[in-house]
Amino acid sequence: MKVNEVDARDYGSLMGQPNPTLLDEPPSSDTLTSYDRKHMKLYLRLLDAERDGADWREAVHILFGLDPNRDPQRCRGMHEAHLARAHWMTEHGYRELVRESQRRPFA
Repeated sequence: MKVNEVDARDYGSLMGQPNPTLLDEPPSSDTLTSYDRKHMKLYLRLLDAERDGADWREAVHILFGLDPNRDPQRCRGMHEAHLARAHWMTEHGYRELVRESQRRPFA
């Protein structure tokens, strides 16, 4: 399965171009962080790629703009850390977003 390259460009990372805002690991917190908010679309794309059976190397290359052949250990760690945070968002972090949306008046 292939990661959708159009969506990767939507995310702001062109295939093969490093994304300077990515950390090796997302900040760990029991609440949403500014990093989580900034990388929400990446988390969703990682979950889509996982669901579609995409290889982690392909996801790293397309979504992170990194070459997994140059530093496979670092790239694999980045993928696993961000995917774990994406799963955390689906299990816990989303609740904070729901609470925030309920506090905002509709325009």
